[in-house]
Amino acid sequence: MSLRIEPFTNEYALYLRDESRSTGEAAYIAFPSDEEAIREALSFARANGLPVTTQGGRTGLAAGAVPHGGLLLNLSRMDRISGPERSGGTVLLRVQPGVLLVNVRKYIEGMRAEYGPLFFPPDPTETTASIGGMTACNASGARTYSYGATRKHVEGLRIVLADSRTVTLRRGAQKASGRKLDLHCDDGSRIALQLPSYRMPSVKNASGYYIEDGMDAVDLFTGSDGTLGVVTEALLKLTSLPEQIWEVGCLLDTEEKALGLVCALRENCRLASLEYFDRGALQVLRDRKRWDASLRGIADVPEHTASLIFAEIHAGSREEAFGELRKLSACLKSCGGDPDATWFGWNAADIRRFQAFRHAVPESVNMLIDERRRKEPGITKLGTDMSVEDKDLRAVFAMYREGLAELGLQSAIWGHIGNNHVHVNILPSSMDEYRRAKELYARWAQRVTDMGGAVSAEHGVGKLKAGFLEIMYGPQAIGEMRALKRSLDPAGMLNPGNLFPPEG
Repeated sequence: MSLRIEPFTNEYALYLRDESRSTGEAAYIAFPSDEEAIREALSFARANGLPVTTQGGRTGLAAGAVPHGGLLLNLSRMDRISGPERSGGTVLLRVQPGVLLVNVRKYIEGMRAEYGPLFFPPDPTETTASIGGMTACNASGARTYSYGATRKHVEGLRIVLADSRTVTLRRGAQKASGRKLDLHCDDGSRIALQLPSYRMPSVKNASGYYIEDGMDAVDLFTGSDGTLGVVTEALLKLTSLPEQIWEVGCLLDTEEKALGLVCALRENCRLASLEYFDRGALQVLRDRKRWDASLRGIADVPEHTASLIFAEIHAGSREEAFGELRKLSACLKSCGGDPDATWFGWNAADIRRFQAFRHAVPESVNMLIDERRRKEPGITKLGTDMSVEDKDLRAVFAMYREGLAELGLQSAIWGHIGNNHVHVNILPSSMDEYRRAKELYARWAQRVTDMGGAVSAEHGVGKLKAGFLEIMYGPQAIGEMRALKRSLDPAGMLNPGNLFPPEG
């Protein structure tokens, strides 16, 4: 066997955790550098009855990459990009799963002279996310509001199944007939798949398997939390970068004005992204700025600011961008906001400053929780990832505020408000607060489900949200998901614990 599969030792302790702050355990670890090495690793796991956990950049927030025994398969050395290639008028890149988002961006920039300005629209805050991880959880970010999540930009996948067979998928080539999908493997064999019967909510959603009548096989594996196969290559579709990219930050003195502005902007403006930060999030950042010199360049937010709304305008000309800016200003006035209390940026340096601000907020919250864990090691941040329909934006905010106030819990709220998808980060300072926060989160999951929403909009389900997935779909749907997984992974070897607890 050419692949080195090593007994797990403390030398590799870093690989037992991800950004969820969860920690696991493993018996073996391997770092494959090509597809054949993955096939060898899976053969070793089958022969020894081992579960396999795949991981890349370990930036996930749902513990999907945290191993619970067995073989840990780290794909970070599969980091090659090939291409570009054209398909009609579309430019594509072939990318291995260990490639980081930041390196995709650099590669695209190097293509500019020949192919013009392009970009890969899925834009998570964390640029060290791997393409394999983004594909596994159908990751998204600020620009998903206009451009859609990762799934929309994946034109093909190459996958190694649990039995080491390979599948090469190209969008449009393999589609379901109703809820039956005949999956063609590269060796000529076929696997008949019965797709689950549930209907997905009509909201931003990364909860469980993507299922619909007549669906494309690419979409089944994208967002499957690594439970159906190991992605060894993704074919990414690139998009033309607009000529004008402008950022506007609106500072509002009440949350109600902010919610009104969001509704007005959605109705009247064409925006690439629409983001939100509440008073609690801004205060955590403000507190950190008082002692952390590295944040000296981050803009100061006045104490009286209750909400900050970021809007990004993409336009083909300055005239078009100015038109959207005028409409944005009119919406701000109509909602009682002050057009003079805004931040504005239109060049690359300005945009980098806006992005640095947005990144500094979650980073500051994580630092606060890490400090509290030194006194209470059992606690962690509890961050929601739920979305609802447009009509329920105010109702879901009222639910969050009432629950937090009732239990007296500190929080910081930010996120993709254009999709009615914000992260309510509950910041416990004791085990009692942590316990009560978990109970509150479960109640929220049920109420969001009752609204027709999703319990995970972008982070995937992983291991931490498996209980919420059952709340959302019910035991029958979970049973159908398990049956689908068994068709491709009879022994339940791949990433057990992701989406639902292992059988037995």
